[in-house]
Amino acid sequence: MKQNLLKCFYGGLAFLAVLGSAAISAGASAQDGGGITFTTWTGPYMRSQMLGFVRPYEEAKGSRVNVAHYAGGIDEIRDQVESANVIWDVVDLTQADSLRACNEGLLENIADIKLPNGADGTGFRDDFVEGALNPCGVGVIVWATVFGYSNEAFGGNPPSSVADFFDTEAFPGPRAIRNDPTVIMEWALIADGVAQGDVYGILETPKGVKRALAKMNAIKPGLTLWENGREPVRLLNSGDAVMTSIWATTGAVAAREAGADFSIVWDGRVIELDLFGIPKGSRHKKEAIEFIRFASNSESLAKMVGHLPNGPTRRSSLALLSDDVLSQLPNGPAYEDKISIHSNARWWSENHAVLREAFNAWLAKSARQGASGTVR
Repeated sequence: MKQNLLKCFYGGLAFLAVLGSAAISAGASAQDGGGITFTTWTGPYMRSQMLGFVRPYEEAKGSRVNVAHYAGGIDEIRDQVESANVIWDVVDLTQADSLRACNEGLLENIADIKLPNGADGTGFRDDFVEGALNPCGVGVIVWATVFGYSNEAFGGNPPSSVADFFDTEAFPGPRAIRNDPTVIMEWALIADGVAQGDVYGILETPKGVKRALAKMNAIKPGLTLWENGREPVRLLNSGDAVMTSIWATTGAVAAREAGADFSIVWDGRVIELDLFGIPKGSRHKKEAIEFIRFASNSESLAKMVGHLPNGPTRRSSLALLSDDVLSQLPNGPAYEDKISIHSNARWWSENHAVLREAFNAWLAKSARQGASGTVR
């Protein structure tokens, strides 16, 4: 009922069309060339997967894996399935998108998949963290969104909480966020004094959505929207943003690169999962399942995390990691004293479309979005 109220509330609002639909990397859709097509996020995350399990799988199986990239969401999967032209075989999805696509019938049901047990002998269903297995998905990483800030801009008085992200008086300068309502709307309510446990209940109401958007008005002038993981790094290093949301591991690694001059705030990080799914109608379902089995075993996840320290979804993988890697995991012991928000994936799978409309309407109101992604 609440969702219907939201739809009615925002039904009359104008909103921006979602730009930048998922793109396939060159040659990746050439199914006739042999092998499955694996679609994932680009940048350091893709690299960690290439080195962690894609290349090892090719060597072990003597089979090619075509790798494509996209910017998330399920629109492209829907287009492929509805047009009976499925060219992706395995897709890396956020937990909420995995549930949405599964509920819409866009993914193959793999509830009966038999995965390898953990490296320590633990049965696979007990080895995966909560939420990492659903009827259409198998989890691979636990990750987080945090925010980064320019050391040059705030070196003497750095921000330390989510509330500081919205405090443009104490911390002036342009902000950047991912072009999506997730994370930023939770942050806005928390910064406005909402208790962690009450966020989603309040965000289900028109009044709660208005409250979140009102809080976000502080960061709207000069706001830049980003799509891919390395964009926040470039924005901080170039000075085009003094604060930006950023994927935790990408930011933590990039902050140590030569020439970087920004830091990461872990307080208020939003923790999520990514899962693999198979688009409905894949012509290579058997091979796709074989790839998922290989990619999600204890050793493969540990190798992937060794190249980019996201949290593995298998508990048995933790014992295979070095102390240095363990200390960098967004859900690891190093940050237990920091406030964290566990994204409610099922809630987002049911409410994302409505909140996306509200978010786009907020962007459109008294502003225009330029080709650079900047809201003026």
